[in-house]
Amino acid sequence: MGPGLFWNFPPKAGCTVPQSLLQTILLSRMAGMKEQQFTEEKPLLPEQRGGDSDMDSCEQLMPVGDWKEHDIETPYGMLHVVIRGAPKGNKPAILTYHDVGLNHKLCFNTFFNNEDMQEITKHFVVCHVDAPGQQIGASQLPQGYQYPTMDQLAGMLPTVVQHFGFKSIVGIGVGAGAYILAKFALIFPDLVEGLVLLNIDPNGKGWIDWAATKLSGLTSALPDTVLPHLFSQEELMNNTELVQSYRQQINNTVNQFNLQLFWNMYNSRRDLEMNRSGTVLNAKTLKCPAMLVVGDNAPAEEGVVECNSKLDPTNTTFLKMADSGGLPQLTQPGKLTEAFKYFLQGMGYIAYVKDRRLSGGPVPSASMTRLARSRTASLTSASSMDGSRSRACTHSDSSEGVGTVTQTMEVSC
Repeated sequence: MGPGLFWNFPPKAGCTVPQSLLQTILLSRMAGMKEQQFTEEKPLLPEQRGGDSDMDSCEQLMPVGDWKEHDIETPYGMLHVVIRGAPKGNKPAILTYHDVGLNHKLCFNTFFNNEDMQEITKHFVVCHVDAPGQQIGASQLPQGYQYPTMDQLAGMLPTVVQHFGFKSIVGIGVGAGAYILAKFALIFPDLVEGLVLLNIDPNGKGWIDWAATKLSGLTSALPDTVLPHLFSQEELMNNTELVQSYRQQINNTVNQFNLQLFWNMYNSRRDLEMNRSGTVLNAKTLKCPAMLVVGDNAPAEEGVVECNSKLDPTNTTFLKMADSGGLPQLTQPGKLTEAFKYFLQGMGYIAYVKDRRLSGGPVPSASMTRLARSRTASLTSASSMDGSRSRACTHSDSSEGVGTVTQTMEVSC
């Protein structure tokens, strides 16, 4: 599709405020962001979750007392956050952001409940962010409510970082959440040490795509409109058990009015303004290490490849996961955990990675060794230009010279 077919600002239902005014408000608010107000903190108790059996599959992650819910006031409205642990020295927090149609439980419980992932997260504070009105049990947003733009959703996150006293974060985002975290990293690069971006699409929708989405919304129930964004065509055609489960849970546990607002705003997003250095004048791209993840035949595959072309090749790993469908964190949590371990190891936060399946200790698979080597080389090169970081990067025993990586490392597993 040629550039002339794309339009950055498809019309939004119920929106009468000019886009230029919204941009002005965004910039002025972010420049003069006030200190947030802490309004609520409460343990995540069973009686507060409700007794709906449809929620059973997304309630297994959070033992009583380990996690706390917070509602935090930001310049663009209230934000629901669930957190475990407290900041540990200069370690970054692991902060997640879910995809549209989901919330932190539906999107990340399977992944974070993985045994090996729990071995990682016990060393970090973990913070799950829910987009406004998307958490389970959320009240319906009022009629006429103007849902925050994607830029504004990113602009909410500094309030969260400041509120909890995080020095920085390592972000894990899926789909819409990946877009939001990437936008956050572009605006506030000093607050982001690394990003794991699943199913990211850096491009705004063109008029034709936008019209097709609107038409689909008129002829299908909202969950069935959202599912093709989340799952591969093969999964949808086979109507897998996972698809059936998520169709039911999206319908029963996410407020449909609130979801429609988030869905509309995501489909009205603009292109992420980033380009690889040297490709355009004054190119701007992510400064932090990034790992892009997508399943084979996933609906987001083309967008992830496009995003890969816009990032610094010495600081980026592209991981395409076989047999994982549209949501690798649900279908292949073990493989994704292994990749995440080596991502953190390359940043110097894990001295070694122990494979619990092998009695011999920390012996990674060949594909993950390659991934770790890429990350180590990239990070070591970057650290030579940044003397302010005191952490030593982990080195590989490979004979390949550190700093010789000149293009994005692509790993299939």
